[in-house]
Amino acid sequence: MFLLETTSTVAISLYAALSAAYKSMQAIYARPSGYQRACREPRGPVALPSVDVIVPAFNESPVALRACLSSIAGQKYPGELSIYLVDDGSSNLDAVTAVHADFARDPRFTIILLEENVGKRKAQITAIRRSSGDLVLNVDSDTILEPEVVKKLALAMRDTSIGAAMGQLAASNRHDTWLTRLIDMEYWLACNEERAAQARFGAVMCCCGPCAMYRRTALTSVLDQYETQMFRGKRSDFGEDRHLTILMLKAGFRTEYVPDAIAATVVPAGMGPYLRQQLRWARSTFRDTFLALRLLPSLDRFLTLDVLGQNIGPLLLAIAVLAGIAQFAQTSTIPLWTVYMIAVMTIIRCSVAAARARQFRFLGFSLHTLINIFLLLPVKAYALCTLSNSDWLSRGSTVKKSPRDMSTPATDTFSPNTRARGSHASFCRQSLARDASRPMAYDSLSSED
Repeated sequence: MFLLETTSTVAISLYAALSAAYKSMQAIYARPSGYQRACREPRGPVALPSVDVIVPAFNESPVALRACLSSIAGQKYPGELSIYLVDDGSSNLDAVTAVHADFARDPRFTIILLEENVGKRKAQITAIRRSSGDLVLNVDSDTILEPEVVKKLALAMRDTSIGAAMGQLAASNRHDTWLTRLIDMEYWLACNEERAAQARFGAVMCCCGPCAMYRRTALTSVLDQYETQMFRGKRSDFGEDRHLTILMLKAGFRTEYVPDAIAATVVPAGMGPYLRQQLRWARSTFRDTFLALRLLPSLDRFLTLDVLGQNIGPLLLAIAVLAGIAQFAQTSTIPLWTVYMIAVMTIIRCSVAAARARQFRFLGFSLHTLINIFLLLPVKAYALCTLSNSDWLSRGSTVKKSPRDMSTPATDTFSPNTRARGSHASFCRQSLARDASRPMAYDSLSSED
């Protein structure tokens, strides 16, 4: 019995010490540096590069897809802007055909139809290889961009040493449920604490998929590695954003975070979809953490502490909780020190977040501690034990293909130049150009009530 109590006490004390060091330094480094401010605040007019926006879509609702494309079409970007919508073999093509046709009237849009579902990564690569802009912006099909996101990200990438940059994420359906409110706060903390601190050293470890911009020359240098990622002999088809970011860092490019480039994306409103999403993300994180370990000697020491905090911290917390539960089960005595330390750390973190964000709602993020301990820690443990599993879990029925069959399928392309070929009905029923080679509860993209 003494062993259980000691184990819980020691583990939670180590966790508290590691978290205090990690979070304190994170809070310090999360403040924008002079270099970052200079990137976002040019003096005088600057020439802006051409940008290709790539939107892969699979079974997206017409309402969400239209909102996404409208926000991209409405970008206040004085440079050249091209948009590529890639439909990844959706089974609801009839429902979204009207959306495709409406935006194909805009000369900046090109609609690419893949004949079968091959996954987000393949869909992205199809458009990347057809486009030619200086910068490439990946946007998820359920994401809405503020009007100057493209401009702000492009300005941040004027430094040619920067290979990728991400914007700040918010939950567009934040008001739907208590869970979406928690996730919105979780996104704010992940962006404005974790990513902001990593950006101080030019090493954001994951440029998130809903809104991430890449320099084409950097992207093409790692595209083959990105396309052919394998794990334990199996092709990896999720975790695109994290893996691509790690490849950028391995190639010697900086990765940045731009807090005023705000994008709102739809988040899970129920616990089931949320846990499936977290399982997929945890597998991706573990896979690419192994790859990122080789980078740490070349990066600032804070990044090593960052990796330890994100991976060793949950392990220590899990040990403390399991030992505490075992102690309670055998003696009916509550591990008071463990409970006390968890409560104190939660209160401090939420209070600091509320002060930094200037929003009292972050005090309610304390509920996330219970979700983390009793749901997310078991999910992470399961993810670690099932790293070879590449199921998307939330994608529904998809076409499963063996590695030798994973070449890009034939596609249909619908751009303004093809409109004379026929009506909208013919667009969804026949080949136009063969190439061999719940409505969102969206009120504002800001995170303020």
